[in-house]
Amino acid sequence: MITEKSVSAYKTISEVSKQIDVPSHVLRFWETKFSQVKPIKRSGGRRYYRSEDIDVLVQIRTLLYKEGYTIKGAKKALKSYLKTELIHPKIKDLTKHADDNTLENLESLSVSEKKMYSYIKALDILRDSEMRLDKLILGISK
Repeated sequence: MITEKSVSAYKTISEVSKQIDVPSHVLRFWETKFSQVKPIKRSGGRRYYRSEDIDVLVQIRTLLYKEGYTIKGAKKALKSYLKTELIHPKIKDLTKHADDNTLENLESLSVSEKKMYSYIKALDILRDSEMRLDKLILGISK
């Protein structure tokens, strides 16, 4: 009987490769190009990935394969994404509950945080529009 690893368990490169559908050699290549990918290396050079590493790899895969970014463009986009996700947790929390936000909640933000919040909301609107357009185009082409 095979049991699944917990979400927080470290995963080998082959497990991550299967999980995100990218060959192992590509993961090793991304490790050289993206400083955000930092698997733990044990004796013999064996790599172990944390769930945070896997999240970054999924984001890289999306940027390169689905959104068509170059490596250089993906580096910039990833840096911006991680900055938003990690450095501004207050903004991230507000954007999750955008419908519940009152003016009082937003007033607690600094000027730069308010700008970041409005950029994130604009990006959400653009992404939603892009998904709707894709669905429309797929519907037309059938």
